[in-house]
Amino acid sequence: MDYKDYYKTLGVERKATQDEIKRAYRKLARKYHPDVSKEADAELKFKDLGEAYEVLKDPEKRVAYDQLGSDWNSQQGFRPPPDWGAGFEFHGAPQGAGRQHDFSDFFESLFGQARGSGGPGRGFHMQGEDHHAKILVNLEDSFHGASRSISLQMPDVTPEGHVVSKKRTLKVSIPKGIRQGQQIRLSGQGAKGRGSGKAGDLYLEIEFNAHRYYRVEGADVYLELPVAPWEAALGASVKVPTPSGAIGLKIPAGSKAGKKLRLKGRGIPAKTPGDLYVVLQIVLPPADDEKSREIYRRMQEEIKFDPRATMEVA
Repeated sequence: MDYKDYYKTLGVERKATQDEIKRAYRKLARKYHPDVSKEADAELKFKDLGEAYEVLKDPEKRVAYDQLGSDWNSQQGFRPPPDWGAGFEFHGAPQGAGRQHDFSDFFESLFGQARGSGGPGRGFHMQGEDHHAKILVNLEDSFHGASRSISLQMPDVTPEGHVVSKKRTLKVSIPKGIRQGQQIRLSGQGAKGRGSGKAGDLYLEIEFNAHRYYRVEGADVYLELPVAPWEAALGASVKVPTPSGAIGLKIPAGSKAGKKLRLKGRGIPAKTPGDLYVVLQIVLPPADDEKSREIYRRMQEEIKFDPRATMEVA
């Protein structure tokens, strides 16, 4: 997937005002409209212009897009940065309005879920629009519950037409047992209403920070546990970390690399809690001194073991 420079597509500078972006789009759209242009690639250019304008005309999308910067190596391809979209506040319903245009994979990777749901209706008294954002929390917050201060970026347009980013900080209670992808609703924290209309709500989609020990699948948690060869071969009792505290674990004799040990109910807490799976990873001691190398030589001589015995080698 290639990075798309939307400013280059419209022929404007990155500091262009919203009015300058609108004028550039209208000029180029007239030039490359398939019903008018005689150029062979007019339809493709018109499509690219529409996608660039879809992002840059919208202060929310533009602020998020600008966070990427422009220093991308096109030969290496583009992948959204880890945790892309966290901390940006978008208007509209949490899941957006669905696919309305045939946009590129680049656009969909960034904004596929960041489209507004449209206004709440017309009238002098009107409820404010709902907003949504993705936030990052620690896995341990789901196990114990927590209260966290979060910062969200929202765009604002200056009187001169420049898009700037404003930050607001909220105190959020993270409920025990919340899973990745679930949402927290903050009543009245969306857009202000018109007249006597009440404010909209803010929906916060939960995503877990990357953890050095655990990965999560639904309500289940996985831990890759390093073990010594003799612990796997002979069995052992070891202490292992879990998100709710260290526990003792018995490793069965004759365990192989990749073996899963299921700890029922020690996953994300709920009425029916998830499980914790400990995946054994056998780690070999280094042969970095003469004594260690001598032990390996004795093992080679005394243990009749061929790791490739089941392979057919011509």
